[in-house]
This record gives sequence, structure tokens and C-alpha cells, in this order.
Amino acid sequence: MTQAASPRPGFLAYLGYCAGRRLPKSMTGWVRNDLAGRGAAARMVTRAAVPCIILLIPLALVPASLDVRATMTLPILIPYIYFSIALNKVYRRHRLAQHGLNPDLVEEIPRQREAARRREYEERHGPRH
Repeated sequence: MTQAASPRPGFLAYLGYCAGRRLPKSMTGWVRNDLAGRGAAARMVTRAAVPCIILLIPLALVPASLDVRATMTLPILIPYIYFSIALNKVYRRHRLAQHGLNPDLVEEIPRQREAARRREYEERHGPRH
């Protein structure tokens, strides 16, 4: 899945990529691994959570009791993270299409895992009818 020939983006290019910009065609392999490789879902949720957390830090620093600060920040943070998890595949499909890659790559690892399980099942029990 990883492609060693594809260069990694520099810091500024990576920040632009996180903000939704396209990377050059020379980095297609890196983009593919980033959006469809192992750990892609966790990377996407992390990238979505960081800006929200940065915006909520000032609220967390307000001089108030812990429960007041929690009631100011958690009602924003929890749904934000929830929706970034719920819409993860949608976001990754969009980003793959944005970079000219097949959006179905999002399902590549689960598809490979399922194919291995199916082969194992068929070796043990024979093909299904």
C-alpha cells in the first residue's frame, strides 16, 4: 500500500493539504496512503479535531471553575468529533476524488481483509452455494 517513490509534502504543503488544498501529482502515492492506508481514519479525525481544539483553548483558559469551563467547551467538542468520525469515509472519498484517485480506495483494506477471510472459510468449508 505504501509507495516509497512518492515524496512527502513539506510542512507548508502539509498545512495546505490539511486545510483542503490539492497536492501536486508527484505526491499522489503519499495522498493515497494517507487517505486509504492503515490508520487513515484516525489521521482524518485528528486533522479535523486539531483546529477545533485550538479554537476552544481560550474558552478552557477562562478563569472559572472546571465545570463551567467543561460546559463551555465539551458541547462544542464532542459533537464536532462525533461528526468527524461519522462522516470520515465521506470526507476521505471526497479528498481522494479531489486528488484524482478512485474514491472506492477507502474500502480497499476492509475488502482485502474480507477476501482473506473468505478464502480461509472456503478452504475450511468449501465454496458457498
